[in-house]
Amino acid sequence: MKTTKILLAGAFLLSFGGACGTAMALDKVDADDFVEDASAAGIAEIETGKLALQKSAAADVKAYAQQIIDDHRAANKTLAGIAQQKKLKVSTDAELMSKAKASILKQRDGQSFNEAFAENQITAHEKAIELFNEAAVSDDVELAAFAKETLPKLEHHLHMAQELAKTYKKK
Repeated sequence: MKTTKILLAGAFLLSFGGACGTAMALDKVDADDFVEDASAAGIAEIETGKLALQKSAAADVKAYAQQIIDDHRAANKTLAGIAQQKKLKVSTDAELMSKAKASILKQRDGQSFNEAFAENQITAHEKAIELFNEAAVSDDVELAAFAKETLPKLEHHLHMAQELAKTYKKK
């Protein structure tokens, strides 16, 4: 009887330890995914911002694009520092969908470009806000703090993009 209890207790502790290890591994995967997705999104924003500086003649679009470039460069630099400490991989390239959207933007000019750029920014920032909201409640303290600190800027970018969309929406 005593041996059975010891064996059961041992089995419980082993399975509990395994479950904790699995949970820790899942947190690591989530952190990996967040760092890679967030850094890829930041790169995509920088690339489309540069494109807007080249293609748009509108002062408000250019000002928005420059702010996007500056803010996302700073965020990616901070994220890269956190990732380096945690030995996580940052993306060095925009994701495929972002590349496709940038390719479509390259084909547009003038009013059409401004409208498409603003709509692209709305979609991109809505996705980024969703990603950062998830990370803000992460068990990873540093990544959660980074996400919480970055969210107000992303929300501001979204608001600015919505205002641009109103300005350049086809009538």
